[in-house]
Amino acid sequence: MKGERSPNMNDLVEPNVGAAFRRRRLGHFRDASAFARYRNAYDLAMAELPEPDQIQDVATHFGTVRVYRFGTGDGVPLLLLPGRTASTPMWEPNLAGLTAHRPVYTVDLLGEPGRSVQTRAFASAADQAHWLAELLTRLGHDRVHLVGASIGGWSAFHLALNVPEKIASLSLLDPAGLFGRITWKVVVVSLGSVVPFFPESWRRRLLSWISGGADASDDEPVANLIAAGMRDFTAFLPPPTYPTDGQVAGVDVPVLALIAGRSIIHDPQKAARRARRLLARGVVELWPDASHAINGEFPERVNARVLAFVDEIDRTGQRPS
Repeated sequence: MKGERSPNMNDLVEPNVGAAFRRRRLGHFRDASAFARYRNAYDLAMAELPEPDQIQDVATHFGTVRVYRFGTGDGVPLLLLPGRTASTPMWEPNLAGLTAHRPVYTVDLLGEPGRSVQTRAFASAADQAHWLAELLTRLGHDRVHLVGASIGGWSAFHLALNVPEKIASLSLLDPAGLFGRITWKVVVVSLGSVVPFFPESWRRRLLSWISGGADASDDEPVANLIAAGMRDFTAFLPPPTYPTDGQVAGVDVPVLALIAGRSIIHDPQKAARRARRLLARGVVELWPDASHAINGEFPERVNARVLAFVDEIDRTGQRPS
């Protein structure tokens, strides 16, 4: 039930807290007070989600990954990868609708704010695909359908490059740095997460800007959580590499790419054209009214489109038209 959680759900693994982790270039909360603020925001945001059926902390070469399972069906599961600083609660608008049809896993990205705990520094962007590949092996499923939003879409794509045999399909929700190059506007937003003493009111305005004018006040649990992560967490993440034409064309799994027409992450028209030109097994849709926060703006429509896509793949093994 919303608002109720087991008191030990966030106590499975100790977080990285303090300056010692900076010297090791590991993602960490700045101090104990910063973690306490973030944990409170995380718990409040998680309380808006359906009750998880399972909570796991899965060991990988680069750290321990927090994984939630929602739903108990036997179908090929969905694995949801969130946007930067967002973590599992960003999927609140989508979870109930998706779990009504098939089991769903959500992941807090390693090295980002959330309940995953990084123990080894990333030497390159490829390392981020390596821990995800380890995670898939340890979850024990032959295949999963990946759904990635923003940088989660970038992560899903690179995972498919590394272990395509474990990926049934990719559904990419306005993926960042994949089909179109990151814009200067994203750099401005990123400053809110790295500049010390950045005014909170400015941070909220930037969050609203990247989300197409959505409510980013501290009354909105997910916005509050993202703002807390930007303020209280230090990440050491390699810059996302921009894939070559050959890499995009070489992804040999079915891909659904939903490009937001009002996105400030990239030039939406150029991104859609590149995706259509290069994806060998792709379905590319440009949604003119959507912002980068596409999953929250149009949850029912996104859910229906993703479910129709993966259902058809499971029935036929082919890319839907």
